[in-house]
Amino acid sequence: MIKKGKKLYEGKAKILYAAPEKGTAIQHFKDDATAFNNQKKATIEGKGILNNRISEHILSSLNQIGIQTHLIKRINMREQLIKLVEIIPIEFVIRNIATGSLTKRLAIEEGTVLEKPLLEFCYKNDSLGDPLIAREHIYAFNYCDVTTLNFITKQCFRINDFLQGMFKGIGIKLVDFKLEFGIARKDQANSLNDKILLADEISPDTCRLWDSASEKKLDKDIFRKDLGSLIEGYQEVARRLDILHEQSNVRPIKFSRPTAVKIKKK
Repeated sequence: MIKKGKKLYEGKAKILYAAPEKGTAIQHFKDDATAFNNQKKATIEGKGILNNRISEHILSSLNQIGIQTHLIKRINMREQLIKLVEIIPIEFVIRNIATGSLTKRLAIEEGTVLEKPLLEFCYKNDSLGDPLIAREHIYAFNYCDVTTLNFITKQCFRINDFLQGMFKGIGIKLVDFKLEFGIARKDQANSLNDKILLADEISPDTCRLWDSASEKKLDKDIFRKDLGSLIEGYQEVARRLDILHEQSNVRPIKFSRPTAVKIKKK
């Protein structure tokens, strides 16, 4: 068992605690669900467990193909041991199918399959609503240098290729998703590939995932749009990834069967 130290940071979905080994932290996945820049909130029992397991599976798979991530290992149902990084203040959004803010901003028809993946940059700032920015903003305000941004751009498209194949194989469309990257400590990095690490999480909280046949939502849009059971959707993703094995307080259920979800309004 790894002893947790002081709280380093708390966000909308996760808490970071200091870990005993220098340069590492414990990432705890909460059950909190938020939408519309934190205007809609609820606590959904078991959500953190599912996101922890799904993100661990995906980040481990990316590590195996040479995409360096902050993940060291999952240590229990809700927590991961990670490398502590300085987060670059940019959210990298990769879009394969038009939906969400893209359709509203540019009057693109919902569900339009893009000819090639679209990469957008958003300044990571909740109080400003994570505004869309251009490369020129990134360079002008020193959010990231040219070499680092070019490296991350290539990583984003590599990750997209891999995840599209992974999800297509289990009957899911990867519509779009958000990535974050961080800078590792100098003594932990021998190359650019070691220095720039994929961080945060990849889960149904950070991806839009549609069933390939029905286009039923299997992601946080279930909560955003009141489409039914969030837990049922996340469980279906975990079931198709073949990782819903261990015992937990999130009882596996069939996707077609309605389920009662405990939601505590904040």
